[in-house]
Amino acid sequence: MMKNDIRDNIEKVVESLGASLYDIEVVSEFDETIFRIMITKQGGVNLDDCAQISRELSPFLDVNPPMENEYRLEVSSPGIERKLMNPKHFIQSIGEKVKLKIADVGQIIGLLKDANEKEIVIEVND
Repeated sequence: MMKNDIRDNIEKVVESLGASLYDIEVVSEFDETIFRIMITKQGGVNLDDCAQISRELSPFLDVNPPMENEYRLEVSSPGIERKLMNPKHFIQSIGEKVKLKIADVGQIIGLLKDANEKEIVIEVND
């Protein structure tokens, strides 16, 4: 598990470069561990944004490794099919079409009309 101070420092670097930290995940792909930092930015994220943030974070992560084993750093956008995992994600997605999977209800597709720390409002066509 990553220490909060490392996450906080990553977030500060990302924000200093005009983007927002969306999420951090560690995944294994083809026998390789990837430390993935997902960012968002008003107007969208481009390759130059990802490269610049990667260059800025690399020295910090060399001195403050986020994990014990070897990893590859990847900076990217969460993409159009991103998962909304916490209230901040929902708040940032107000006005967008979303698909929710709810236990005992099933799948709901609709427009995210409002969100806060405790609840969300979805407008559905049915």
